[in-house]
Parts: sequence; C-alpha cells; structure tokens
Amino acid sequence: MRENKENIENSENMPEEDFRPKSIRYKIKQNIKQHFSKVKTKGKIKGKKVRKGLHIGIGSTTLIVFCAFMLVVATFLRLDVTHMIIPFKLFSGKACTLEDFMFTIKYIPQIPVAMFIVGLLGRRFGSISILLYLITGLFFIPVFALGGGLHYITEYSFGYLAAFIPAGIILGTILKDGYSYKNIAKAVFWGVITIHLVGIIYMTGLAVIRHAGIDFVLNWINAQSGIKIIYDLIFSFMAIFITKYLRVMLWFYM
Repeated sequence: MRENKENIENSENMPEEDFRPKSIRYKIKQNIKQHFSKVKTKGKIKGKKVRKGLHIGIGSTTLIVFCAFMLVVATFLRLDVTHMIIPFKLFSGKACTLEDFMFTIKYIPQIPVAMFIVGLLGRRFGSISILLYLITGLFFIPVFALGGGLHYITEYSFGYLAAFIPAGIILGTILKDGYSYKNIAKAVFWGVITIHLVGIIYMTGLAVIRHAGIDFVLNWINAQSGIKIIYDLIFSFMAIFITKYLRVMLWFYM
C-alpha cells in the first residue's frame, strides 16, 4: 500500500505527455537553441563579429510590402458598422421603433490596420511598412483617400497619417513586454490617442494658418475624432489580439 501511494504521488508530479509530432518538437527546440546561442555570443559567432543593425530578408520584405498594401486597401474601404444603442427617445417618453435602437456608422478601418501591422511585424518592421505607405503616397502613387503627391501635406487629414509612425513606435515599445490583455489594452490606448492628438493638433495648426473659423475646427474634430475614437479603440484591440497568434505562426514557419 505504501509503494502504491508513493507511485501515485510521483505520478502526480510527472509532467504531462507531449503529444505534438516529433518533427514539430525538434523544430521548436532548434529555434530555441539558435535564439539562446545568439544571446550568449553577444555579437560574435565563432570569433567573428556580427554586423549590428536592421537586417531585412526576403520574407521580411514580402511582409512589409504586403502590409503596406493592406493599408492602401483599408484607406478606400468603407464598412457599415451596425449595432444596438439606447436611444434618447426612450428617456423622453416618446414612442420608439426598432430602427431607433439600431445605429450605423460608415467606418474606415485605417487606424486598426496600422495597429495590426505594428502588432504583427513589430516596432521596426511595422514602422518601415507604414513609412513605405506614406512615401508611396507622397512621391509615387496617389494611395491616400484624397489623392497623393507632396502637396498632400497641406491637407487637414495628413496629420493623422503622419501620426501612424510615432503611434507605431509607442505601440511596438509597449508590446515588447508581451501580448497580455492588459498590455494590449495599454498599447492600443496610447497608440490610438497619439494618432488623434497629433491629427487634431496638425489640423488646428493648418486651420489657424488659413484663418478658418472655430466652428469649422470643432465640426472637423467631431467628424474625425468624435465617436470614431471608440471604434478605433475597439477594432484596434481586436486587431492586436489577432496578431498575438499570427506572430507565433510567423515565428514557427519563417
């Protein structure tokens, strides 16, 4: 009885059996070994110095270009987002119909896609992909919503596009600590707020230079950064959450 009891206690402390195929386990072990070997060498492999800097391979280049193309598609994509709300009529005592409880907004998912790119590629490669999109629109192809060309910097909305870069750096820096729910929420909040703050400041500066009225400024802010911020936060969180698992797949296969 004593021996059986000891066997049961030992079996409870034993790790669970790994049912993954041997080929997958071998590949994971090799990737882990390569990672730690690079850390231990600290810039040297077999006595040779490794050049520091940003090394972009064929796979990384393909992802960077593809993500920049995703941002182009998102620029011209219009989504009808419909959801239920509590109408003000309900509190005024007026009769409400089913349509009063439904709200539809035409949403352009440009900011969530920018957040997705940084979440997937990381701070450096994500910023390069966004920068590629901006350079393409300013100097080569009119990929912005209102066209393109260097003169586009005089558009009121250009501040939002330019803010993708600092927002991506902030987002990527926070996500380096992990993709937990708390960390994703923190990164998304500061990323989205940075885009809207920079966009509002840029637009207000142009409005002051052009002597636009205060009513124009307030209406423009309400249209671009009013309720839209809430949708940007929600969809950006969903986008980053998806990249949490896509990054594992990319790390495994590339």
